[in-house]
Amino acid sequence: MSNRRILSLWFPRLSAERLLRLRRDALLQPFAVVGLRANAHLLVSMNPEAEAAGLRQGQPLRDATAMCPTLITAPENPAEDAAFLRALRRWAGKFSPWVAEEAPDALVIDLTGCAHLFGGEDGLMAQVEEDCADLGLSLRASIADTRGAAWALARYAGAGSAQTRSGDAIRQEAHATRSRAARRFSRQPNLTAQQSGPAGMIAAPGQTRQALAALPLPALRIAPAAVEALGRLGLRRVEDIMGMPRAALARRFGAEVLRRLDQALGVDPEPVNPAAAPLHFAMRMSFPEPIGLIDDVTAGMDRLLPPLCAKLVAKGRGARRVRLEAQRSDGRVEVVEVGLARASQEVDRIRPLLVLKLDQIDAGFGIDRLRLEAVETEPMHALQHRGHLEAAADVAARQGADTALEDLIGKLGTKLGQEAVVRLHPADSNIPEKSAMTLAAAWSLPTVEPWPEPRAPRPIVIFRPEPVNAPPERTPPAQFRWRRRSFDLRFAVGPERLLPEWWLDDPEWRSGPRDYWRVEVAGGERLWLFYAHGGEMSGGWFCQGLFA
Repeated sequence: MSNRRILSLWFPRLSAERLLRLRRDALLQPFAVVGLRANAHLLVSMNPEAEAAGLRQGQPLRDATAMCPTLITAPENPAEDAAFLRALRRWAGKFSPWVAEEAPDALVIDLTGCAHLFGGEDGLMAQVEEDCADLGLSLRASIADTRGAAWALARYAGAGSAQTRSGDAIRQEAHATRSRAARRFSRQPNLTAQQSGPAGMIAAPGQTRQALAALPLPALRIAPAAVEALGRLGLRRVEDIMGMPRAALARRFGAEVLRRLDQALGVDPEPVNPAAAPLHFAMRMSFPEPIGLIDDVTAGMDRLLPPLCAKLVAKGRGARRVRLEAQRSDGRVEVVEVGLARASQEVDRIRPLLVLKLDQIDAGFGIDRLRLEAVETEPMHALQHRGHLEAAADVAARQGADTALEDLIGKLGTKLGQEAVVRLHPADSNIPEKSAMTLAAAWSLPTVEPWPEPRAPRPIVIFRPEPVNAPPERTPPAQFRWRRRSFDLRFAVGPERLLPEWWLDDPEWRSGPRDYWRVEVAGGERLWLFYAHGGEMSGGWFCQGLFA
């Protein structure tokens, strides 16, 4: 048996309590977070007042509001919840450097060799509960020899667990069996409840098997289908499957059941892999006296940019977005941010983009501090050129051209916005309006393959099909009206038949196959007409483009 000690922290109301920290008006009222699951609005997290009103997690919102008209709701925000959990991970680093997240609402900590710094495991657990109480977070925690056992005890041990579904849940037992269940728990020497209540449970070292025996099977983190299949045979607790033949158990219910059991008992190692510290690239400069001139801001930026690029080079990273923050003497912060078409770690490529936006900084009564940060970075790899001197020179020339184009895209994006600078990329489609994709130039690479040649010339301008008033004939009409003008046909070239993409339901192509014609009218205009043969919608003549 390993000597490791694992602490599992479960925050059952994380999403709701994160929002309650910001909404003081709903502290003492029923409050719930609503998420979209399978096109239905369900309750995903709630405070104790909502649970006291009879609401439950996973309940439809319409049923919840009918039961509790005073319910206050807020939409789910998984990104903010994940960011809050990351902040809790940094807080948990005070107990051990080995902290990992268990999305979406839990942390796991390897406490080996750390508990004595807090007066033992009891003192550490008390400190955890005190900190969570100060943060306004509900907590279920446990310490055990293995990660699986700590996870199970935090969620299923004790009568206070809201997810316990076994006869040991005192609140769910009949009145006649409550005292017997209480005596059964009091005889378990391996569990030690903290004085603050059932929030923290500690399994004594070497007592993992005894601690898990009375827990329900879902505590092993096995699939619900396997739990249901085992339940049909009367196997509902962990102790029911501990002594079963392993080969028969794996053959009947799958190897995953055995793997989870071995992980909980420590037979199969399950280490805690701490999250790596995020890469941080920033430099700052404070001034003895406030500055207010653009030249002074530029000089400060020139002092910060070279060491920032040196940090990027040392880590093999390139900046895609760079932010300059100017903290004014009145407390306000002016921010300018630029993006690059390709990640770079060169001063000469980042500086011109920042200079273009320095005039947007309002110095006010003066700037006390400048901070330069690469807020978004990408890995960069060194390039090595091999071959003849002429080939290397050709590669360098092409790279110089690409750099010039990317610098131009970066400057245009700084002035107009990164999403406003676009490029066309060929698409695999015979539909004229789908033959090219419009991509953001800063986040895409130009195509290296030649553009596919169409079977027939394409107009310089393509727009949505517009109805043409003409006789319902399949050959181009001698006279027709379009855009309230009359035209006389001079000659026509075609047809080019295009069929709709049958695997897609495109409303524009519900009029069936099209026969495209290049026509020239008496006034010299060259139009792109097509005749729709009809399908789910009526057909007829349409105009879709103009030639040069």
